Amino acid sequence: MRNIMLVIEYDGTNYWGWQSQENFPSIQEEIEKTIKKVTGEKVVLYGSGRTDAKVHALGHVANFQTESTIPGERFKYALNLKLPDDIRIISSQEVPIDFHARYSATHKRYVYKIYNGEPERPLLRNHTCHVRYPLDIKPMKEAAEFFIGTHDFKSFRGRKTSIKSSVRTIHSLDIKRNGDIIEITVEGNSFLRNMVRIIVGTLIEVGAGKRNKYEIPEIIEKRERKSAGRTAPAQGLFLEKVFYK
Repeated sequence: MRNIMLVIEYDGTNYWGWQSQENFPSIQEEIEKTIKKVTGEKVVLYGSGRTDAKVHALGHVANFQTESTIPGERFKYALNLKLPDDIRIISSQEVPIDFHARYSATHKRYVYKIYNGEPERPLLRNHTCHVRYPLDIKPMKEAAEFFIGTHDFKSFRGRKTSIKSSVRTIHSLDIKRNGDIIEITVEGNSFLRNMVRIIVGTLIEVGAGKRNKYEIPEIIEKRERKSAGRTAPAQGLFLEKVFYK
């Protein structure tokens, strides 16, 4: 038995997230079906985490075990020939049998993209959150500093989750503007359901002058979802990279 690691890029627009689910298309299901076409084996693909419907990835990592003799680095080519156009394997390789895409990961990096302009942009609508009113990134950057470190992020956790502990560590949270595009980049050891999107939604309110940056520590302390901002739309979120030792 061999263990194969995949680094995957996908446009999540037409999918209900990473995880396989009945009656709805998913990234995991599409890749598992393609692996079966290539190897003749029904495999379980283990992802580095879940992404929600319409969320994208530049570097999602997954692994599966196989008895196929295809060289690890050749899986990329074999799978890409049969995958849908909106899913691509960026790289593939054989890894130790005890490697697990989720449990072997040390931390992850997400990028959230905001289009902060007036006219609607058809080519951006599936890959950014459109905010028409002006956003001041200076207070957003200052507010972002309060998120860095180890905190109980219960206020920034989606409602439908069974995770017992909401304590997480954010290593960095950077915000930059390039014209009408604002990018919020966050790295952390792991993330709760909707955590990045709720943080972004709260920072948008700070940038719009609807919240004061000094409210962030209070929101964290309250540990109540209703105290934080709205959940930012899914289409602006990208899983950029998963890190391993």
